[in-house]
Amino acid sequence: MISKIQQILKLTKTIIDDCSLENGGIVAANSTKKYFPVTAKNYFYVWPRDASYACIAADILGLRNIQENFFDWCLNNAEGYKTDGLFYEKYYPNGLKALPRFQPDQTAAVLFAIWHYFKRNHSIKRESKYDDLIVNTANGICSVWARDHFIKNTYDLWEERTCFTDLHENFTYSLGSCIKGLQCANELIPDSKWLQVAQEMKSLLDEHFLDFFVRSYGDLPDKRIDASVLGLVYPFGIYDPNDDRIIASIMEVEEKLSIYGGIHRYEHDEYDGWMLDGEHRKKGAGAWPLLNFWLSIYFRRAGKIDKANYYYQWVLDRIKEDNYIPEQFFDNDIQVSVSPLLWSHAMFIIASEELNYL
Repeated sequence: MISKIQQILKLTKTIIDDCSLENGGIVAANSTKKYFPVTAKNYFYVWPRDASYACIAADILGLRNIQENFFDWCLNNAEGYKTDGLFYEKYYPNGLKALPRFQPDQTAAVLFAIWHYFKRNHSIKRESKYDDLIVNTANGICSVWARDHFIKNTYDLWEERTCFTDLHENFTYSLGSCIKGLQCANELIPDSKWLQVAQEMKSLLDEHFLDFFVRSYGDLPDKRIDASVLGLVYPFGIYDPNDDRIIASIMEVEEKLSIYGGIHRYEHDEYDGWMLDGEHRKKGAGAWPLLNFWLSIYFRRAGKIDKANYYYQWVLDRIKEDNYIPEQFFDNDIQVSVSPLLWSHAMFIIASEELNYL
């Protein structure tokens, strides 16, 4: 297994380099490369969330050639950022919005990535321009928060569901990410306003527990489980991994979303990233390797090493000889996944460190 890990580790550095553009943008998958599947959806876009996880993986690997370039891209290229301090769903590499939908976690992820970078690399002095990025981004989150909901309709991290302002509803993952993002900003540049908003969000997040942490909560809660609940432990650290509420939520994930050991995003997911003549086929989703890695991180932090290794090894057993980690694994040879996916490789690095394999 160690040999396999080392091979993927070496390849991941290449994947990060391939996805890191000259202008600082980091794309989710470089579809210009020969290795990219011809029938998989084009992911040559900058998702701030995916790019932020890539920066965290680069921190772990000791790479320092992408993080500050990406932070500069956020500050100077992302369309509309200097006006409202927010990052939206995804961008073309030059910074124009490819989809202007508001996903709160995209903005919060950048704050976490900045905090992680400077916390891990104490010898690097933070330049004043990053103070501008931190302040503008944290203020951006606060500016669209109205005590119990965002003033904009919000979209989940999977880009498939909406929380509406008139229903005063919030996604669990969105709240968790913003709480952490504001806490990170405050640790770098103290501001009581950011902590006050984070506390308001935390009080609401506690209400999202209905036997387990549900997808979203408001006037009409979505009472289903979503694998993104894992974020409440890592990276957001909102709850202890052995908190009874988290344990109940993880049990729900395993019962509803683990299919033969592979973790799916949510029940009855149809998205497979498989294209024909410009159309999504949607013949049923597969298991997401990054979620297996994410769950392994949870179990490692909960002190359940055997389970952590099980979900981690499940992915390694299915990675092909090319060592690329795709977006999804399917139980057939017909559906075609985006491969390699940068976020999958980033989560591999993060999980490998957590499990002491690096």
